[in-house]
Amino acid sequence: MAKTQLNVRVDEDTARAARERALARGMSVNRYIEELVRQDTGEAGHTFVEAAADFMKQYEAVFAGGAGEREGAREGRR
Repeated sequence: MAKTQLNVRVDEDTARAARERALARGMSVNRYIEELVRQDTGEAGHTFVEAAADFMKQYEAVFAGGAGEREGAREGRR
């Protein structure tokens, strides 16, 4: 996809916040702003589902272990 340059003016606090948030996410300010616009225009749904699936896969063992522990605790109370 072709890229178009877009220049915007923001106050120093907003610029600082954008830089800090982009750095925390490991991305450029350009990419961060682009992601915000995509989220605002509704393209985030697919990204959210992918991220949620990755999260669930990454922590699958934790969730499986936690469910078993809770079930065992319930059985112990009976």
